[in-house]
Amino acid sequence: MTTAVCFDLDGRLVQYEPPFPEFLGDALTEHVETAPDGLIDAYSEAFFDTFEALEPDPYEAGMRAVLAADGVGGHDADASAVVDALREREFESASVSDAARDCLDELAADDDVRLALVTDGVGDWQRAKLERVGLADAFDEVIVSYDVGGHKADGAPYDAVRERIDADEYVMVGDDYEGDVEAAREAGFVPIHYEDDENDLFAVLRAML
Repeated sequence: MTTAVCFDLDGRLVQYEPPFPEFLGDALTEHVETAPDGLIDAYSEAFFDTFEALEPDPYEAGMRAVLAADGVGGHDADASAVVDALREREFESASVSDAARDCLDELAADDDVRLALVTDGVGDWQRAKLERVGLADAFDEVIVSYDVGGHKADGAPYDAVRERIDADEYVMVGDDYEGDVEAAREAGFVPIHYEDDENDLFAVLRAML
């Protein structure tokens, strides 16, 4: 029996240290003269409004909101340059545990397993991140929500997995209940939900799968 095992990316396979608010703040200080606490909120609101609608350039939308915020020095900063700084900071903060790598290697060696990455994100950003952490060749398929016209909660990435991978069973491993559990189950996937220490999870997965 062939099983397609799908993994979420951010916060699951890839961990971040320092976490997002810190590396976003670091990126901002490279280009913005003042960084009031509200800047992260301004960025996040504009980013997610754009992101959820699948509109182009959510990162630049977030940075434009930051640069337009009241009390910000450096209004003449280039939003794309701040995005580049954020991207580099995010990629520098990203890492993959040995347990996760061992799990992927073991699953990949099984002729009855197909591996897929299923992530809500912008295609070039997420693929570059995979390259940076050394996972670019770890999956049979990489499904990114922006590429398939819908986020996980909408089901489009799961439809894409079924179109690209012929399997008898489909499994989704992730931490977001709406996107990784409810939507996956509705699409006929077996969801594995976890929010605890990833080393324990990957040990369990190796035993289960």
